[in-house]
Amino acid sequence: MAPEFLERLLDSLPPGFDPDGRLLCGTQGHEDAAVLRVPAGSALVQTVDILSPIGNDPYTFGQIAAANALSDVYAMGGEPWCAMNIAFFPSTPKAAEAGLGLEALAAILRGGADKLREAGAVLAGGHTVEDDEPKYGLSVTGIIDPARVATNAGLRPGDLLILTKPLGTGILSTVAKARWDGWREAEAEFCRWACRLNRVGASVIRDLGLRAATDITGFGLGGHAREQARASGLTVTLNAEAVPLMPRVLDYAGDGMVPAGSFANKRWCSRDVDVSPGVPPLLVSVLFDAQTSGGLLLAVPENLADRARALLEAGGDGAWVVGEVRPLRPDGVSLEIR
Repeated sequence: MAPEFLERLLDSLPPGFDPDGRLLCGTQGHEDAAVLRVPAGSALVQTVDILSPIGNDPYTFGQIAAANALSDVYAMGGEPWCAMNIAFFPSTPKAAEAGLGLEALAAILRGGADKLREAGAVLAGGHTVEDDEPKYGLSVTGIIDPARVATNAGLRPGDLLILTKPLGTGILSTVAKARWDGWREAEAEFCRWACRLNRVGASVIRDLGLRAATDITGFGLGGHAREQARASGLTVTLNAEAVPLMPRVLDYAGDGMVPAGSFANKRWCSRDVDVSPGVPPLLVSVLFDAQTSGGLLLAVPENLADRARALLEAGGDGAWVVGEVRPLRPDGVSLEIR
């Protein structure tokens, strides 16, 4: 990216957020790397995620991309500590042709920065690449108690599975891109959920000492639940009727508004997934819908389930019990959909 354009872009952004002085050396002097304080006794959680535009508003896209990247830290029970921007933007003439001038690009970065501020994380720098298609994401570092990490492999027989956001971002974003009937309402709905941080669910993981959790993103609910089951050597049973859906998701799926990635998820997972004959095929497709910035799937011992749900709901999250964990079936099936 041209230096003069990048300089103008960065100058248009508000001052960085660093209330406790954790950033010792970073963007102020145009350094090539950042130096940050890390709390004694903490382990690091590191992740990176990048998105192509979702939705039609640049600022909201920045928020969603940041929330999506932060989610992997939250899913392990961590707290975001710092992050680096990763941005792909067209050159100045191409950006103008695509309606992505300085104002739009700055709005994307402001959206990400505001979501980091909400998460309490410091933006420590970043990197830009000139590309014909805009993309934006974050490399995120979180802190975590090394003795209290939730993983895919931590499921135990008898655990209940609690989901914190409804499904449908993949289908509704497809509706918005296609300008299908009702697309404005669809876009507002998926943006409302996709912009929401998973910080409440992460606090429940820490407070209750949960051993297993995952966030629901590209592989869909079915794909991520299957990952957990395989990592733990157990079988997960999902109650299809108990899974919350965003408005009109099944109707839109019936119209063919299912993204290609969702079909790929379903095909890949079909080898060790058992679907009851009574579950409608459209609903099965939604269970494998590729999500962006979806909720957390928390594995909660039955005796803690009521407390977990109360904590989630008090924090404004959903708290739907969508399944349970069982011993591995003799035939090796990892995921049952009932």
